[in-house]
Amino acid sequence: MEAEAVVKDWWLYHGTGEGADRRARLEAGFPPPWRDFTGAPDPGYAPPGCAGAAWERTWRRGEGYVPDEPEKDVVNTALHLRRPLLVTGKPGVGKSTLAYSIASDLNLGPVLHWPITSRTVLRDGLYLYDAIGRLQEAGLEQLRTPGAHPAAVAPATSPPTEPATAPPRDTPSAPSISRYLRLGPLGTALLPQDRPRVLLVDEIDKSDIDLPGDLLTVFEDGGFLIPELARLAQEDPTVAIGTDDDPDAVVRITQGRVQCRYFPIVVLTSNGERDFPPAFLRRCVRLHLEPPGPDKLARIVRRRLGVDIDSGEEYQDLVQAFLDRGEDGDLATDQLLNAIQLRLAGAWSAPADRERFLATVMQHLTGPTA
Repeated sequence: MEAEAVVKDWWLYHGTGEGADRRARLEAGFPPPWRDFTGAPDPGYAPPGCAGAAWERTWRRGEGYVPDEPEKDVVNTALHLRRPLLVTGKPGVGKSTLAYSIASDLNLGPVLHWPITSRTVLRDGLYLYDAIGRLQEAGLEQLRTPGAHPAAVAPATSPPTEPATAPPRDTPSAPSISRYLRLGPLGTALLPQDRPRVLLVDEIDKSDIDLPGDLLTVFEDGGFLIPELARLAQEDPTVAIGTDDDPDAVVRITQGRVQCRYFPIVVLTSNGERDFPPAFLRRCVRLHLEPPGPDKLARIVRRRLGVDIDSGEEYQDLVQAFLDRGEDGDLATDQLLNAIQLRLAGAWSAPADRERFLATVMQHLTGPTA
């Protein structure tokens, strides 16, 4: 297993854990001049660290990932350049798990997860604003307080004096806007900190055609503006709002601007269902993951389940069956792990059940039999 022993001096990510010293190198590293950002951290805000349920989920998912030397080269290239990492490959090859591996290897805290659908827009990742809830609360407050300022809430039939998305002005009878704002996963990742957060943008190829282009400015600027706060900046220049990690873990936003200090480690995954514009690709470091071969499968099984494939013919048979069935349609690596786990539990042990067992746990994800 010579590939496992390869370590290069410039690597920050090894995929082996115990990365406290490498995280210190990551934090102290000098960014390229064009990726040097100047956001000022809020001293009263502390992002979640390496403790608690969220971190436990990240660590458990990431610590079993087995990267090859070429993968480590590309990941570390993205870390040094502070550029998003665009990971492509067939379903089940570990694209999403790589983000958790980076976070667990360098002790960077829980992964921020932004799943993408065809209805996802940029603002979903940046922040959430419950304008309807705020208007309803303002109306209830006016009913509770006769003679309240008329600007607190407008009758439904009145012609709007501001755009429909504009919030009511904060008045003695209008609820504070901070209660109705919360940063999304991308917005939370861009908060100014001295160490980066890991953000997983999952299945970006499923997005609306405009989303990759909309992300370009955010990726280049390392920040964004919250218009609802910018409109109130003269009356209330600093507002505390919740984060994607915890709506109660508030962070202070000044003049409506969120500006990173250390660009987050952004991992974008794609199953190859669409092409991306050249301008978007130029701003990413690209990594394509191939399905694992026999040697890597053996390392994955040993890391995940503590099973040495060479220790038993039944395990070797399952690996070979996985590889053979993979020629007729896509399979995910966790399907092999499921099969070995069942063997460890003594399930499906009758020789006569072998074919039904394989058809049950190794059903194709693509192809005519999917």
